Amino acid sequence: MEDAAAPNSGSDLNLGGKRGKSIEECQDMIQRSFRNPIVKFLMEQMEKSGCRVGDNFVKAVKCTGPVAGGFTKGRGITVCSNYLTIQDEVNQVVIHELIHAYDECRGKNLDWTNCAHHACSEIRAGHLSGDCHFKRELLRGFIKLRGHEQECIKRRVLKSLRGNPYCSEVAAKDAMEAVWDTCYNDTKPFDRAP
Repeated sequence: MEDAAAPNSGSDLNLGGKRGKSIEECQDMIQRSFRNPIVKFLMEQMEKSGCRVGDNFVKAVKCTGPVAGGFTKGRGITVCSNYLTIQDEVNQVVIHELIHAYDECRGKNLDWTNCAHHACSEIRAGHLSGDCHFKRELLRGFIKLRGHEQECIKRRVLKSLRGNPYCSEVAAKDAMEAVWDTCYNDTKPFDRAP
């Protein structure tokens, strides 16, 4: 596989000097992630919504930038083998990116160049994937007992939107604040946040 360019939407991580896995090792980890109950549920929901998830929808690649993975409309999900080392990281990336893919599937007019649309999907992915679970935040070096989840999601949304050439820093912050309540409370396809 070749190096991956920047996806429409990407998962970031605290790299801390990690070396990562080979593409082959990562592809095996992706296959194992398909047994994760949340991954299975999201893939089933995409199929039910009329979006086919083919064999190559989730691919391991070597990435050029410090991201864990991404979703690109029409191409699927990339998982950055060179930045991931354990199964839990791969599972998290696949879940996060499947939420973006689900949003693309159900929102036929989703425009990734629109800061509000992109912010909404990032809010949902951050909230529904568990990216900002207390344990993960502790491992990243963020220690806060109250309000950590929403603060984490906001931090990560803004970081992701910085990678969108159509969103200035001010536009990204304004868009995130404008859609926050609606998107944070939108838990589809789950009944509630997992």
